[in-house]
Amino acid sequence: MAVADEGGLAAVTMAAVAGRLGVTPMALYRWVPSKSDLVDLLVGRLLTEFPPPAPHLPWADRLASTAREIRKVAHRHPGVFPLVLERPATTPDARRTRDGVVSSLEEAGVATGEARRLERVVSSAVLGFVVSEVSGRFRGHAAEQRDLDFELLLAVLGRSIEAVAGGS
Repeated sequence: MAVADEGGLAAVTMAAVAGRLGVTPMALYRWVPSKSDLVDLLVGRLLTEFPPPAPHLPWADRLASTAREIRKVAHRHPGVFPLVLERPATTPDARRTRDGVVSSLEEAGVATGEARRLERVVSSAVLGFVVSEVSGRFRGHAAEQRDLDFELLLAVLGRSIEAVAGGS
């Protein structure tokens, strides 16, 4: 992650990562077969750089907590965070985060098959906002306004989830 934070995604090469780890690139290939796999690991790290929400919390609080934590991660890694919109969650860690969202949606009353579909919609909305934010799209708005906008997004998503759950 440090290589990406310092030099952007273009700096993430097998040689650069191997150098940072103090190993040869060939040694790194034993653990990570390709740059594509390396980028997938970055996405997984971005989606798990925060503790999961407490399981005893209500579903809406777990979803909001996850969204807020993801936003914090985006602000820590703005140069690489847009990857989450370009690549699927393929690593076990990244799938755990996605599955946590699905579980919360099911607890809200969304039918199992529909919960996976709704997870894609909810995640795309949250990730789209935070990628827009860290990419500078909202730079004309004060931080306080961006915070309010994000909380509005969470409220709209919460009401939408309740509506879908009511119709499931």
